[in-house]
Amino acid sequence: MAIEHIFDSASSIMTVISFTTFLGILLWTFVLKGGKDFETQAALPFADDAGDSAGRNAGESGHG
Repeated sequence: MAIEHIFDSASSIMTVISFTTFLGILLWTFVLKGGKDFETQAALPFADDAGDSAGRNAGESGHG
């Protein structure tokens, strides 16, 4: 009976710790980190797009 009470308490405590950790991650991601980093990283796939394709085509033409 006492062991069941300990496991029930531990389960409740782990739920609270997990939820607090989740809220901390959200806070760090969206509030403290800011939107500037995300905007910069979101634009990375489009940066130097023409330069990369030209470099790949020039490199491939030498192999043939």
